[in-house]
Parts: sequence; C-alpha cells; structure tokens
Amino acid sequence: MSTVRLTAKPSPATGRRIVGLEKRHSLTGWAFLTPAAVLIAVMSFYPMIQSFILSLHTGRGTVLHWASPIWYNYARLFQDQTFKLTIQNTFIYLVIQVPIMLIMALILATILNDKTLRFKGLWRTAIFLPCAVSLVSYSMVFRTLFATNGAINDALMGLHLIDSPINWLAQTGTARMVIILGLLWRWTGYNMVFYLAALQTIDYSTFEAARIDGANTVQTFFHVTVPQLRPMILLTAIMSTNGTLQLFDESWNLTQGGPANTSMTMSHYLYQLSFQSNPNIGYGSAVSYAILIMVAILAAIQMKVGDKRD
Repeated sequence: MSTVRLTAKPSPATGRRIVGLEKRHSLTGWAFLTPAAVLIAVMSFYPMIQSFILSLHTGRGTVLHWASPIWYNYARLFQDQTFKLTIQNTFIYLVIQVPIMLIMALILATILNDKTLRFKGLWRTAIFLPCAVSLVSYSMVFRTLFATNGAINDALMGLHLIDSPINWLAQTGTARMVIILGLLWRWTGYNMVFYLAALQTIDYSTFEAARIDGANTVQTFFHVTVPQLRPMILLTAIMSTNGTLQLFDESWNLTQGGPANTSMTMSHYLYQLSFQSNPNIGYGSAVSYAILIMVAILAAIQMKVGDKRD
C-alpha cells in the first residue's frame, strides 16, 4: 500500500514575510555599499573624467580653451622628445629592476620558509622593514650616501677601489643605477612577504617528497616551488610593473630628474608639466592618460602570458 506524502505549502503571510526579509537584507547591503560607491565615484571616477576633459584643452595656468584640433595634446606626445626620453628611462628601470627584485624576493622567501632556519621572525622583519620607511626619507638617505663626499665614496676609496670621488648623481648611468638600487632596497622585502604568504599555503610534504625523490635545492626550487607560486608571481609582476611605470618619488628626491632629464620618469615629467613653472595642465592630463594606457596594456599582456588557468 503506497503512502502519500503531503507537503504543506507556505501560507501567503509566510511568503510575504520571506519576501520582506529578503528586501530588508538587500536594503541593508545597499546601505553599506552606497557610501563607499559614492566616495569611489566622487574621488576616483569624476577626477578621471575631468582629467580626460582637461586633456582636450590647451592654455597655461587656469586660462584654458578647447584644443584645435581636439586631439592636439595627444598628437603632441609623439613629437615631445622629453616625453620619449622619460619613457626610455622608465622602461630601463622596469626591465632591469623588476626581474631582479622579484627573483631576489622569491629566493629570500624560499630561504626564510625553511622550518629549520633559526630566528626566522628577526630575518623576515629586517628584510621587510625598508618598505615601512617613508619614500622621501629613504630617498634623502640614498642621496646623502651617494653624494660626492658621501659614505659610498669614502668606503670605496678606503678599499682603494677608486682613486677619486665619483659624482654618482651627475652622470646618466650612475644616476639611473642609484635609483634602481634604491628601488631594490625598498621593495624587495615587500614582495617577499607576498611569496612567504603563498608558501604558507603549500603543503610542506611536497618539498619533502622532492627531497626523497633525490631533487636538490635548485631542482626543488624550479620544479616544486615556482610552479605552485605562479599566481602570486603574476600578481607581484603586475603590481611591480604598474608601480614602476608610475614611479615618481625616487626620480624627484634622488636625482631631480638629472642630469639633463636622463633619469626623469614619466610621472616626474607629468608633475613638472602640471604644477611647476608655467604649468600646462591640459598637456599634463594627456601625459597622465598615456601612462594609464601603458599600464593597462602591460597588465593585459602579463595576464595573457602569465595566467595558465583553463
């Protein structure tokens, strides 16, 4: 004999209560989201739109008028030799500094993830500490160290490696080198922390299994550590690339863009155009959008090349 099961249908009153509860939850969510959304719109999107409008203007100071033709400032970018030089400078920093920094950070994170290492907390703090130092402060310290009568020249002369002081900040090659060294000193520990966090999520038994199988340290690093850290390596590469393309503090505080703009970055040039003597805000806005486009293109390329997910 079959048994018939009856399922009670919710009453209209119960249905209304459920719908009312869902609406209250939805309204509560929007109540929390709305202030943040308004702030983002006012503080981020509105300035971006206003900057684009400004990039279609010419003039000096606050006396601005629509450019003729409307794309005049963007066409000017292709004839601006100083802007081309700042692009070259910025990409030199990008190509040299970012790979070295990420490789160093990855190696340091792997070493400091070793369970047998003593005083791990001390080493991690010491390596991370530089990124907690003010950008202006550390730039001024590096400027003092690499001055003609600074500690670096004194040390090199004391070791008899040079016969006379080197004017590090007045020569193109050495000025760029000082900026790259400053970036490596400050940001390597920052990226190391990302890799350390990712390593904590990896099952330590994979490293032990590799050792049991006879893999040495180098083989374990390339065949076990790096493949499992690929998403984090991609993230840090994108962040480091974006940060380098927008580099300002080191160029401004360390070398003042000299000598003859050969160490100046794109953001430094943007600041000079927009806020220093005889400012040209319209053209500066066009430069800012050129930087934005470069950042977006490189980030898209890195995502396409580096993301191997199906």
